[in-house]
Amino acid sequence: MKNKAVDFWVGLFVLLGAVALVFLALKAGNLSSFSTGAQYTVSGSFDNIGGLKVRAPVKSAGVVVGRVASINLDPVTFRAVVTMALDEQYKFPKDSSARILTSGLLGEQYIGIEPGGDVDNLASGGKFARTQSAVVLENLISQFLFNQASKPAAPAADSKQ
Repeated sequence: MKNKAVDFWVGLFVLLGAVALVFLALKAGNLSSFSTGAQYTVSGSFDNIGGLKVRAPVKSAGVVVGRVASINLDPVTFRAVVTMALDEQYKFPKDSSARILTSGLLGEQYIGIEPGGDVDNLASGGKFARTQSAVVLENLISQFLFNQASKPAAPAADSKQ
């Protein structure tokens, strides 16, 4: 009888551990929030998307309003075209802008939408007219180092004796 009770508790512990691992896997894969409501798609062209991934959040004022649906390369302009699935309840003016931002210094990248002031809203299939590419840390460091190397050396102080 005592063996059955121990087996039950061990089994429950293993089951809870498996549920916790599934939860962590969904969180790490950014799949924990599925939207079942109506959505519409908009897109934007970016020169550089950095480490942006499909299913990355799309935020406005810190609120998740959608997810990145797909990322493709335009064969004509060679710019990254990011398609976003936004929740139907969030309508943005046509002159809104999208930019790729980073959570923290080395955190995940997401798209931030800044609403414009136009009376008409973006419709499904619409495109952001103004976009800002990702700030790539490696590019900033190399630009800083290049600027430091191109500066003329400071003249040595002459010491008179």
